[in-house]
Amino acid sequence: MTIWLDVARAAAGVNLLVLLALGSVWLRNYRRHGARHTLGLLVFAAFLLVENALWLYFYLLHPEFIGWFDHAAVDVQVGVTLLCGLELVALAFLARITWL
Repeated sequence: MTIWLDVARAAAGVNLLVLLALGSVWLRNYRRHGARHTLGLLVFAAFLLVENALWLYFYLLHPEFIGWFDHAAVDVQVGVTLLCGLELVALAFLARITWL
């Protein structure tokens, strides 16, 4: 295993938790106000939840993907990990403005 795979797993897991928290806030707000913008955020969260659940499946349970990741060049490992990491930064920003 590489450190990059562990970092990617952690980022995808944290992304799921942040998306669940944001989704619950946005669902509550949509039920209260019925704003289309809030519905858009809720749909956005749902699609990203599916994406991150799929990433976690590949990172944790798919032996062929894990084998490919382990044997890929370091720049590929870093690039794939950065995808989840950058998403985490974006979600952290959304969480900050949602809860302030």
